[in-house]
Amino acid sequence: MFQPMSLKNTNSFKWLNYHHLLYFWAVAREGSIVRASEELGVSQPSISLQVKALEGAIGRRLFERTGGRLVLTDAGRVVYGYAADIFALGRELLDAVERQPAGRAVRLAVGITDAIPKALARVLLEPALRLEAPAVRLVCREDKVDRLLMDLAAHRLDMVLSDAPIGAGVHVRGFNHLLGECGVTFFAAPDAAAKLRRGFPKSLDGQALLLPTDNTALRRALDLWFDARRVAPRVEAEFEDSAMMYSFGQAGLGAFPVPSVVAGEVGKQYGVRSIGSTDAVTERFYAITTEQKLQHPGLVAVRETARRRTFK
Repeated sequence: MFQPMSLKNTNSFKWLNYHHLLYFWAVAREGSIVRASEELGVSQPSISLQVKALEGAIGRRLFERTGGRLVLTDAGRVVYGYAADIFALGRELLDAVERQPAGRAVRLAVGITDAIPKALARVLLEPALRLEAPAVRLVCREDKVDRLLMDLAAHRLDMVLSDAPIGAGVHVRGFNHLLGECGVTFFAAPDAAAKLRRGFPKSLDGQALLLPTDNTALRRALDLWFDARRVAPRVEAEFEDSAMMYSFGQAGLGAFPVPSVVAGEVGKQYGVRSIGSTDAVTERFYAITTEQKLQHPGLVAVRETARRRTFK
């Protein structure tokens, strides 16, 4: 029979005996071996031996006696914190499996940042819904990127769709999967578009423009592009929600940029007309996950379709 290697062996892969960890966690939570024994239905000597085995494997004392009571050492407090997270995640795993009846659709929870146009989110996620085996039940949430990343770290989301990769300063372990990139197309209401189309992009100088807020990758790229061409549009409004920006543009309140990959769809949906496009400004779109190698069939479908067809 295969025997796990000792935690003391620092030159080999380390294994953790979760039975030992469970008994330690129960003693720490209940405050005594007696109550842990009653809670787990295991004899007191057995629990004592398991806790000692864990201490031996880790090489640290986890409890000390103070006034007849078991008190966690500094090392014990560290181990207890991790143990609480591990067993909480285990309960969450079991709950998730119980909520997923056999033969039913696989749940795919996706967080969508404010900067992702809704039309593009639909195009990117649609391949997951077209899977037949297994079928996918899609759950979408829109929010600020920092809150979505926290939910991703807590395994409440399977993926975050973003216009920027997860940064080095973000204390969330995640992996960036580039879905693709595209240029930018500018739109306006039909009457304004007919005038602004001539001489684009110089035609935008001094003209009303609707833009994403300056915390987005697209806005920063556009500002640099305008400066390089000595074009100074009049920024009428800034938006975190791209759909709201398109709605204002539809009402004739200014021209606005759209990722070229969904330019045709946005033009039809909002009844606006193209002014011009550029590949000098590019938008990149990422799937951020906790997996370096994607396993969820829905995520694989999203990535592969984006790379083969959407951004070809």
